[in-house]
Amino acid sequence: MELLLEELPSPVGPLQIVTDGATLRAIEFDGYGDRLHRFLRAHCGTYSLRPSSRAGPVSERLRAYFAGDLAALDAIEVRTGGTDFQRRVWAELRRIPAGATISYGELAARIGAPTASRAVGLANGANPIPIVVPCHRVIGASGKLTGFGGGLPRKQWLLAHEAGVVTCVPAGDTEARGQLRML
Repeated sequence: MELLLEELPSPVGPLQIVTDGATLRAIEFDGYGDRLHRFLRAHCGTYSLRPSSRAGPVSERLRAYFAGDLAALDAIEVRTGGTDFQRRVWAELRRIPAGATISYGELAARIGAPTASRAVGLANGANPIPIVVPCHRVIGASGKLTGFGGGLPRKQWLLAHEAGVVTCVPAGDTEARGQLRML
C-alpha cells in the first residue's frame, strides 16, 4: 500500500500526517517516527511512504482546527486497523464534543464495557490518529490529566484550545512554543 506523508507545522509542534489520498491513516508528533512506523505496520501491513509536496484535504482541515474551527475535524475521514474493541473505543472518542472531557470509566461505560477502563486506556494509547480521534479528551476519574502519547503539555494545550482558553499561534512562533512547554 502506498501512503502519502505530509509534515504540518502546528502550535503543538510539527505533525506527520499519513493519508492514502483523502483518508487519514495516522498522525504523529515530531520526534516519534519509530512509533509512527509501528502504528503503520500494525494498522496497514506492508506499506511505503511517499512524501507529498502539496497540502491535502486532511492538512487543510487540521489547519482550520488550529485556527479555531473545532468542527473541522468532524469532516476528516479516518481508516485504521486495530481490534474490534479498539475500533469501538476510537469511534466513541469521535463522539466526545470539542471542549468536553470524560473519564476512562465513562468511556468504558459508553461502549458497553463498564469494567474495562484499563482496556479503554490501552486502546487510547494505541490510537494512531491523535487530535482527530481525540484521545486527549479522556482524563482520569479524579479530573487530572493522564497519559497522552504526545506528552501532557500537548494534551493540556489541545484541551485549552478547545475550551477557548488559548488561541492559535503561528507555527514558527518560537515564543509560543516556549509557552507550550511551560503549560
